[in-house]
Amino acid sequence: MKTFTHETLLSFKEANGLKYGQILHEVGCFNKDRTPRRWRVNGKVKRWIRSPERIQIPIKHGLYSYSYITEKNMDLFYLPM
Repeated sequence: MKTFTHETLLSFKEANGLKYGQILHEVGCFNKDRTPRRWRVNGKVKRWIRSPERIQIPIKHGLYSYSYITEKNMDLFYLPM
C-alpha cells in the first residue's frame, strides 16, 4: 500500500492551480479493482477576498456523486503523478 507524506498530499498552492477536468485521487479509498478512487474537478476554484485561507473546489465521482474540496478536507486528496 502506498504511504503518503506531506509532500504528496494536495497543498493550497496546488489547489489554487486546479483546472476544470483535472483528476485527483482520494487517500485511503479504492475502487473494486484496487485502483485509487478518482475525482474530477467539476467547476471553477472558488476563493474569498476577505478570507484568503478559504477555498472551495467542486468535484465529481462517477455519475451521481458530487462534493467539494475545502481547506478542511484538502489533506484527503492528492494529484496523481
